[in-house]
Amino acid sequence: MQWIRAGRALLPDGWAEVVRVAIAGGRIHAVETGGGDALPPGASGPAHRVDILLPAPVNLHSHAFQRAMAGLTESRGPRGSDSFWTWRQLMYRFLDRLTPDQVETIATLAFMEMLEAGYAAVAEFHYLHHDRGGAGYARPAEMAARIAAAAERTGIGLTLLPVLYMQGGCDGRPLEGGQLRFGCDLDRFARLHQDSAALIARAPGDFAIGVAPHSLRAVPPQALARLDELAPRGPVHMHLAEQEAEVAEVEARLGARPVAWALDNLPLGPRWCLIHCTQMTGAEAARLARTGAVAGLCPITEANLGDGIFPGAAFQDYGGRFGVGTDSNVRIALWDELMMLEYSQRLGGRIRAALAGGPGRSTGRTLFAAALTGGAQAAGRDSGAIRPGLWADLLGLSAADPDLCGRHGDRLIDALVFAGAGHGALRDLWSAGRHVVQGGRHVLREEILRAHAALAPALAAEA
Repeated sequence: MQWIRAGRALLPDGWAEVVRVAIAGGRIHAVETGGGDALPPGASGPAHRVDILLPAPVNLHSHAFQRAMAGLTESRGPRGSDSFWTWRQLMYRFLDRLTPDQVETIATLAFMEMLEAGYAAVAEFHYLHHDRGGAGYARPAEMAARIAAAAERTGIGLTLLPVLYMQGGCDGRPLEGGQLRFGCDLDRFARLHQDSAALIARAPGDFAIGVAPHSLRAVPPQALARLDELAPRGPVHMHLAEQEAEVAEVEARLGARPVAWALDNLPLGPRWCLIHCTQMTGAEAARLARTGAVAGLCPITEANLGDGIFPGAAFQDYGGRFGVGTDSNVRIALWDELMMLEYSQRLGGRIRAALAGGPGRSTGRTLFAAALTGGAQAAGRDSGAIRPGLWADLLGLSAADPDLCGRHGDRLIDALVFAGAGHGALRDLWSAGRHVVQGGRHVLREEILRAHAALAPALAAEA
């Protein structure tokens, strides 16, 4: 049994001084407060000491392979007006050369960086299934196996979300170019999902599997109606209402805006996570909130791609649940995702403390609490709090950070989100009890960086 001794810890009922946490079998076995430094009789020690202990959240949306594109798509194109759609064409060209070995190396780097940023687990929205031109590998889930291998090596918790991608648009046009590596009809996807489920069954006990119909553009209504046949259990994630052009296409072909169509035609509920929803009306936000589904927000990527601003304040007022993810992995930074989310609301509404949730409440604490509960729900993961029975997803911080010195209670969280303390204060991270970040660095950091450095020149040349 592992023991952690924290000077301060954020527990479900608030902040506590001198907290001891016991970990057994990857889960939190006991939480004790007060009583000084002494461990219970019979406990083997010593305890690992941290200044501040927090629950560690889930990164609820990632495309790991896109980490290799970071910084390579920031030049304006020849037509003078760039958008998500021009970025997407660059992404298709980039991924068309990736091999399974390369994908595993890239994902390993991305997952290491997520752990060092404070995420204990990731929901990987995995759609790069096939070889170039759509040719199948000998093993249907070859690419998914590489994602799982990268997760096991780094120690990050994983919810694998195999993506169903069937058509190039709402009009049913066939896939082409880079999209061919994503494409599956229902029979092929069933085999791929079954193979993916088998590899997750052999993985660490905190790994899980769900399913991800890519979007209303990529999956026709008749296929969406068969989701429960394909994956009767686990989370369901789907991109929804990210772009204005997407809204127009869905409305023209399906007769309603994307969020409204999904509300009227899909069994939305707590099992679902709808990614982005940046093009959502107030009325749609109210209805979506009532379903109990999670809105999966990726503020850094949404800003990078010019997607728009999620109606966060309205969604929160209606009791909506949300979490954050790194999506394109252009920058992997937990606290910056929360800051960007809040600042987008401030800019859009010309107000401050937009998502604080009420008078006198801490904006950082409210955002962090939402990321914890929303991320855990979206990933189907028993986590999100320092409570016995949950996975031991924990992060330890140093109180010596200049922006944390002298701070107490929720002001610590505000400093992490808004003062930049989150970039230097993190010293330790446990994912399901795996102590994978120590002294601020991943335990395999140098090996992982060397492997990626050997690959990086070829990837840059292909961009």
